[in-house]
Amino acid sequence: MTTPTFVFVHGSNSNSFSWGPLQRELALLGHRTLAVDLPGHGFAAAYPRAYQAPQDLAALASAPSAFAGLTQADAVQHVVDVVRRAAGHGPVLLVGHSRGGFTLTGVANAVPDLLHRVVYISAWCCVAADAAEYGRSPENATSVLGATTGVLVGDPGALGVLRMNWRTADPALLDALKLATLDDGTDAEFLAFLATLEPDEGLDAGTDRVDPVAWAGLAHTYVRLAGDRSVPPALQDRFIREADALLPGNPFDVRTLDSSHVGFLVRPAAAAELLADLASG
Repeated sequence: MTTPTFVFVHGSNSNSFSWGPLQRELALLGHRTLAVDLPGHGFAAAYPRAYQAPQDLAALASAPSAFAGLTQADAVQHVVDVVRRAAGHGPVLLVGHSRGGFTLTGVANAVPDLLHRVVYISAWCCVAADAAEYGRSPENATSVLGATTGVLVGDPGALGVLRMNWRTADPALLDALKLATLDDGTDAEFLAFLATLEPDEGLDAGTDRVDPVAWAGLAHTYVRLAGDRSVPPALQDRFIREADALLPGNPFDVRTLDSSHVGFLVRPAAAAELLADLASG
């Protein structure tokens, strides 16, 4: 097999920068990688002046967003374009984390012939329901994200986005955010991670569900994060179970990492070894 390329898709309020440590480890193992910034993310993200210190929360609640007019379909098309270019150089392993799973599913449905494998890392993989239904399901009942809603600023309906103030100094809210994201990390690691996040995230998660025709011959791996408090293992297992029922002849290859929601990004050695093994298969 010619040299494969890992293409990484970030999660909510994140960007390509979050993959840097994992890309470093994979490069040291001899692998080629690239990380995308979905539309409205990375250097295209909006950081209103009101977000700077000292913050003006009233102004932040109404400042325009770079997400105006952007949809989940735009995210899917952006990654399809990246995959198409990367596939010209060899096999593509498309890897997504958390909310990035919505984009992974759309891309896999659209261009399965361009993908060597898709890899969900504790990522949303809608099969028998939409995101809202999964969010209300018993499998998601133990998610601690409900305790973090204090990070929201402004009216999502008026702004057209979910806007978060990651620069909060509220100690109780910071404790809740650490539990949700990096419960297995130090306080210093958590604050460093928080500093990488962007204020705005789109409201549109799309409607893509696993297409059994497109996925009939597509290799797919689900990497469970056993310590995830945001996307609970029970919900991860439901995604796997429902996809396997839809594709009985082509089930998920399931792996497990002992990690919180973002711990594998902060300490990426084990994840890099796992992904390197997938590239050789």
